[in-house]
Amino acid sequence: MSIETPGKSIARNSNVVVAAVCLAFFTGMIGMAYAAVPLYKMFCQATGYGGKTQRAEKQYAGRVLDREVTVRFDANVAGVPWDFQPVERSVTMKIGETVQVRYKATNKFDRPVTGRATFNVQPELAGPYFNKVECFCFTDTTLKPGETLDMPVLFYVDPDIVNVPELKDMKTITLSYTMFPVEKNKPVALSEPVQGDKNRVSNTEGNLGG
Repeated sequence: MSIETPGKSIARNSNVVVAAVCLAFFTGMIGMAYAAVPLYKMFCQATGYGGKTQRAEKQYAGRVLDREVTVRFDANVAGVPWDFQPVERSVTMKIGETVQVRYKATNKFDRPVTGRATFNVQPELAGPYFNKVECFCFTDTTLKPGETLDMPVLFYVDPDIVNVPELKDMKTITLSYTMFPVEKNKPVALSEPVQGDKNRVSNTEGNLGG
């Protein structure tokens, strides 16, 4: 029969504490990894980091300056079989003025397709001052085959942008959207068999029929 000495008891308790701390740290790191993407998205939207715009809580800036800025609009697709374009390529507006523009999307595929748009602003420092009152970004949009949809964007540029030394000579802001397929849709490339697959299917059916 072995007798546990005080030293062994302390060592065992220390090992248990170390193991518990390591387990808690590991679990916490996993949780942070899962939360990183949505937290980063919230951070960007709130601060304008990385050229992200802010969601305006009010429709008007409250004051309009005599200074003008030209806002250009860009559209891209990444795996979505849509014709996605801005209706207006650019608009010249007063800083603080609320303006509405439109994007247009047409589904060129023979099946319904769901897309979701992300966006950014250039120059990046202008992001926190570009306020969107209404926007289709981060919203799932499903278009039927051949369907066309108007997508309005209502925005203004915060007059406080003139107080940023790095932007004192800025005359142009670019708002860019990229449309991605929603994950619940299978890739368009796999939605129909390629020609080689069609031949194999035809041969297989012939063999089974014989």
